[in-house]
This record gives sequence, C-alpha cells and structure tokens, in this order.
Amino acid sequence: MAGLRGARPVRSGSGCCWALPTGLLCAYGFFCSVRPSEPFLTRYLLGLHKNLTETQVFNEIYPVWTYSYLALLFPVFLATDYLRYKPVVLLQGLSLIVTWFLLLYAQGLRAFQLLEFFYGMGTATDIAYYSYIYSMVDVDLYRKVTSYCRSATLVGYTVGAVCGQLLVSLAGWSLFRLNVISLTSISVAFGTAWFLPMPRKSLFFHHAATQPFSLEMKVMDCKNGAIVQDQPGVPRVPGWEDEVKMPLNREGHLAEKKLMQEQKVDALEVLKDLWRDFLQCYSSRTMLCWSVWWALSTCGYFQVINYAQGLWEMVLPSQSTEIYNGGVEAASTLLGAVAVFAVGHIKTSWAMWGEVALALFSFLIAAAVYIMNTVHNIWVCYASYVVFRIIYMLLITIATFQIATNLSVERYALVFGVNTFIALALQTLLTLIVVDASGLGLDIFTQFMIYASYFAAISLVFLGSGLYSIMRAHRRQERVRSRSPESC
Repeated sequence: MAGLRGARPVRSGSGCCWALPTGLLCAYGFFCSVRPSEPFLTRYLLGLHKNLTETQVFNEIYPVWTYSYLALLFPVFLATDYLRYKPVVLLQGLSLIVTWFLLLYAQGLRAFQLLEFFYGMGTATDIAYYSYIYSMVDVDLYRKVTSYCRSATLVGYTVGAVCGQLLVSLAGWSLFRLNVISLTSISVAFGTAWFLPMPRKSLFFHHAATQPFSLEMKVMDCKNGAIVQDQPGVPRVPGWEDEVKMPLNREGHLAEKKLMQEQKVDALEVLKDLWRDFLQCYSSRTMLCWSVWWALSTCGYFQVINYAQGLWEMVLPSQSTEIYNGGVEAASTLLGAVAVFAVGHIKTSWAMWGEVALALFSFLIAAAVYIMNTVHNIWVCYASYVVFRIIYMLLITIATFQIATNLSVERYALVFGVNTFIALALQTLLTLIVVDASGLGLDIFTQFMIYASYFAAISLVFLGSGLYSIMRAHRRQERVRSRSPESC
C-alpha cells in the first residue's frame, strides 16, 4: 500500500501492488486447469492403459473422491486462513501433481483409490486459490480480481478440453500422452505458486492491529460493492471492519506500518464467532431458501458430472468408436459462461419470483438428466449434458448474488463454506447408498434415473414454497389496500 503524493491517495489496489499477485494467481489458475486428459478419464481407466472394470471404477474408485473431499473441507477451510493461503495453494499444486503422477504410473484398485484421495485434497484446497487474493488487494478491487481469477480457470479448462479433443481426434495421440501434458501444466502451476507474495493477514486468524489515532478510513458497502467513507454512528457488521479498512494519508500509513504487528486470534474465539455468524446469517428466510437450493442442487450437480463419462461410455463404448468428450466439456463451459454473463443484465424481482424460477429450472435440469439417461443416443446425451450445465451455472450465479448481498467478506466465506459442506455431506450419503459397492452399488443407468428424480423432487419443493410466498405477499398487499381508506 502506497501513500499519497500531495492530496491524491494511492491505494494497495493500484498499479503493480495488486497486479503482481493477481497476475501470478491467474497464471497459477490457468495452468492448473489445463488438463487435456480430464474429459477422457473414464475411457483411460477402463482402457488397456489401466484395464480396470466398470464396477471398480464407478463403485469403488470414484466414490473415494466424495468421501475425501468432505473429510478435508472443514480442516482445510480453517488451515487456509490460519496458514495465510499461500501454503495451502502450494499444497493444492502438490496434491494435483501426485494425482497425475499416480494416474500415469499406478496400477491396481488401491493405488487408484489413493489417487482419488489426493484429488479430493486438491479439490478441497481450491478455497485457497479463490480466497488468497482478498488478503492482497483493496476491497474496491474484489469484484475485478474475482472475475480475473475465475476467468483464468475457465479459460484454462476450455483450452485443456479443446486441446485434448484435437490431439485425440486429429493427431491420434494416446491418452497417456495427454496425461503427461496435464502433469506438465500442473507442474508449471506449482512452480508459479512459489512466487506468490506471502499475505500478512487473513480473514479470521490474522488481523492487522491498527493504531487508535484518527485516520481516514474506508469500508465496503456490501450491498453493491462500492467504497464509502467510514462515519461515526453508522452501524456496521461486528468484527469485519478491520479487514476492509486502510489508512489513506501518508503519515498515518508510515506510522501504522512501523507499529503494525500480527495479531493472532485465539482459535476458540474464532469458532465462537463463526457459530454466532452462522446463526445470524441463516436466520434470514431468503438466505435460507437460496442456501438450501445451493446445497441440494450442488449435491446433484457433482454426482452428474462425476459419472457423466461413465454414462457416455455405457451408451457408446469409446474403444469401438471416436468420442467427443473434450469438445462437449469445452462447449458446455463456454455456453455456461455466456449464460452467466447474460444473467447479470436481467432485471427481475428475484425476491418475489426467485423460488418459482428455481422450481422451473430445477425441473428443466431433471428433464435433461432424464433424457440423458433414457435416450441411448450419444449426441442426445451430449446435448442434454450441455443444457444441464448451462442451467446449473446460470442458477448458481443467481444464487451466489442473492446470498452475497449484504454480507461482509467473512460471512460470505462462511456461508459458502457451510453450503458446500452440506452439499458434500448429502453427496456422500447419496454416494454411499446408491453408488458405493458397500451400499446398493447400482448400475449407471439406475443411478441417473435416481438423479433425475432427485432434481424433480427439488423442483416440487421449491414450487410449493414459491407459491406459498407469492400467496402470502398477495394477501399482505390486500390487507394494506383494505386499510388504506380507513387510515385516510
């Protein structure tokens, strides 16, 4: 953070102070996402390279990812903040390197179950990638740097999928060589992460202790992301001001920098604060509604994308024909991004019609999964999968906006962490009962019929809740109208 020259403030969000960590983090996210072999993972495991059976892959190997992700999510959430992000970013890169090394050279069921554990660790540590940059830039740049970081992963994933498809279809490359490219790209990302600056603070455990003397401060208006001047007497959310305040005068900044010490917060106090925030956040009916949909739908989404390649393999075995998994993944990602961009320009009353919209689109998701499962045509499966991902990405963006409104950064992280944890807990239960060999161990077609029914049930729940909300709002308006002549 630089001081002023004259009367004009130069904040930490200007110039190279924010560009360097943002650029390095985006480079890390890009190379970490360039995995051309990923759309062909099921084909690779079932093929001559590893020669695993369908039961081993679908019912004994893939479920381990869900279990490890759930088990590691909360410890990683706390460790990420306590260790101040960068070590966990490095851990993610290392976990993915181990994952792809095992994918290249491991053999046997136990080895691939271990692989799924490390992949679960790589997925759980993804939180460090998305939260690191918030400790390095000013609050007025949060939206910009978030879009940069998410775009980097989106572009990287698309580039990887397209390259994988082209190398398989046109150049005739083996899937082993695609995995070598994936490992190389992840290794480049891991090397890039070492150059990330180490943050001096974090959201919960490490706060910057500032001086009590008067400084000109600024805080974030969490409703619209604008920066407003801190004013005495204006109520703020307790416990979050220190994260978003910074001095704007040069003398104050120099004095603060001289006297700044890292203030470590007791872990028990952090947990108590998190629990109080949890109770307050979920006391809002709107927050609860969107969070419930988030958790339920994300559970189903994870299940569908995890086992979609298995369904395609059963519809059209890849050993006997050419497949286009990479092209489908790239197309669904890009079209989903377009839908996400478009929804930002749609003006509608989500408070009134949000639940009904969730019910309608959840029904369309259920229909897409049902068609994918029952019409045994690979092109219909591909098209249904693209529709499924577009709708989900559209709705999860709306849900993200609705939940994030009026939340401070700490509560934003807490709510999304809790929602993801609940989604994984539900997914673990669903996997244990439906997929795991120790449970029912159902075949892939029966599984997808259950997933379609699952989304249909979500649709019915939110349809009933939405109609009830609309009727209640209508009755409230009627009562107001009936009282207005008397009040006159």
